[in-house]
Amino acid sequence: MNPSRRAEAVLLPLLVAAALLLAWHWAVIHTHTRIFPSPEKVARGVRELARRGVLFPYIGASLFRVGSGFLLATLLGVPLGSVMGRYRGAATALNPLVQVLRPISPLAWIPLAIVFFGVTNLSTIFLIFLASFFPIVVSTMNAVRAIPVIYLRAAQNFGFSGLALWARVILPAILPQLLTGLRLALGVAWLVVVAAEMIAVDSGLGYLILDARNAGKRYDLVVAGMLLIGVIGLALDVAMRRVERLRWLRWGFSGR
Repeated sequence: MNPSRRAEAVLLPLLVAAALLLAWHWAVIHTHTRIFPSPEKVARGVRELARRGVLFPYIGASLFRVGSGFLLATLLGVPLGSVMGRYRGAATALNPLVQVLRPISPLAWIPLAIVFFGVTNLSTIFLIFLASFFPIVVSTMNAVRAIPVIYLRAAQNFGFSGLALWARVILPAILPQLLTGLRLALGVAWLVVVAAEMIAVDSGLGYLILDARNAGKRYDLVVAGMLLIGVIGLALDVAMRRVERLRWLRWGFSGR
């Protein structure tokens, strides 16, 4: 990316953000609202959270839950999706079950998660796992199916089979499409952890929003929690996009 395009990519979002902040500030002043906080009050709320020593522990708790559930879903979902994409019998047997469970919202599992694991990190990690697992399985299966058969046959002619075929041919070939699926699954996981923390645990950014609402209607902290969720979600997406652009990952059969 040339310098002018890079500067444009930074400045334009900053200008939009500044315009939104000014509009927010103007709306609060001219509506004389006593409920919705101004940007200054939200900024003071963030400083208050940092001063109380809960800001970074809450952020860390949410990231830990997302990271744990997402990693577990990746470790199990990628091999399962690879098997389903490679072997028609496995897809015939397992795909109906995946398609039945996939549309069920992870939040619908909250009562069962609490029964299984109690009000602990495990219940939230379980919900994150469910939110990530099925999209990863489906995206992996579709990526494997998209590999031209001629390349698999050529690899087999050179003696690759089983785990060696998967590690040396299938995995590198599906990486571009797989990383896109992982990025989308991570976004879903971040959405779910916030909702799950409002019910199943007593820490994290979701809990912060609920606690601020119930404890004196601190809407400055509510909005602060919402903005933190958005900023961290953006950072996670940008990080995944940068991984997708790594030169050694930009080959394959996705047309990139």
